Amino acid sequence: MSELAVENAPAVAASAHEAASGQVIRITEHGELIAAIVPAAIAAMLERLSPDGLAELLEDFADAAVAREARARIEAGEPLVPWEEVKTEAGL
Repeated sequence: MSELAVENAPAVAASAHEAASGQVIRITEHGELIAAIVPAAIAAMLERLSPDGLAELLEDFADAAVAREARARIEAGEPLVPWEEVKTEAGL
């Protein structure tokens, strides 16, 4: 881990203060996300995770995103697929 003192990097000071207030700041290069400035409490939690724990957390985030997308489709009126149809398609 490395550190960057805000007083030595005035260009990031405002973003660092935003992160300190609870915001996640996305840092992009040519439109691609390359890093983020996160609140210190989140960084501390991430640093305590083992590699397996971090992989599990990322999987949980991905699962939650899929669930939110499905819920949004349902709320938008997309029809539900009957459970029997799901089981048949899955070969159960």
